[in-house]
Amino acid sequence: MKRTVLVTAHTGREAAIDSAHLVIDRLLEAGLAVRVLESEAEDIGCRGVEVMPSDPTSAKDAEMMIVLGGDGSLLRSAEIARPAGTPLFGVNLGHVGFLAEAEVDDLAAAVDSVVQGRYDVEERMTLEVTARQNGQIIADTWALNEATVEKRDRMLEVVAEIDGRPLSRWGCDGVICATPTGSTAYAFSAGGPVVWPEVEALLMVPISAHALFAKPLVVSPRSTLAVEILPRTPGGVLWCDGRRRFDLPSGTRVEVRRSTHPVRLARLHGLEETGAPFTDRLVAKFELPVQGWRGRVRH
Repeated sequence: MKRTVLVTAHTGREAAIDSAHLVIDRLLEAGLAVRVLESEAEDIGCRGVEVMPSDPTSAKDAEMMIVLGGDGSLLRSAEIARPAGTPLFGVNLGHVGFLAEAEVDDLAAAVDSVVQGRYDVEERMTLEVTARQNGQIIADTWALNEATVEKRDRMLEVVAEIDGRPLSRWGCDGVICATPTGSTAYAFSAGGPVVWPEVEALLMVPISAHALFAKPLVVSPRSTLAVEILPRTPGGVLWCDGRRRFDLPSGTRVEVRRSTHPVRLARLHGLEETGAPFTDRLVAKFELPVQGWRGRVRH
């Protein structure tokens, strides 16, 4: 069976279209089949590619999905790749780009590594998210980074629950339930801890809570987190990865647990700043000061 790669790009950026041309040309020259999404085909405008519907069927039987854009583009692409179990390979054309594997300056070498099969695939935990009102399901979705119950206008009144037991009641702007992957996203901005991707855990991070006990929590990956919007208080909104939105009436209960369907990410071998330890990624992405570090004393 011929090796096939699905290429998607943030077509609103000229740099992404130029990068898509480079990637597609290099893959075709190496003898790989290339797919592009129907919604992007006209903007990309490459010959020799197969145009696919902009839905999960486009990733079926593909070896990889190369995503040219920022973390938002990769989160969008995860909706296509996850059902098929297709690995995502992100090329950062945005700002921080924490989910991306390569920077645009390394693009040619990165594509060569893909062609030569010099990459591994790691699995990232995702969340299963269910919202119920009066026992009836009003939302059933998932998230790679986080599921957030947020206020719509006025402050929310919620009760948080861990594993079927009430934890605390908060007046707050919202509550974030995140994965380790999402710990460097919204949860980080709200004061949550940075959790290394290989750590299996779930996070609960209150947003601007009016309470003494309102610290970020790190719990077992086998736990079930729940947030109940109290009756007779304003309703809220459920956001998953900042992409999927659901209105939450007063009295809604949102449950979050580990999903059985991960998102798969491709990690390269041998390129500078790719395949690097997560610590190095933190330093590079946040430009952390490490001057003066001497490292372990060698005897």
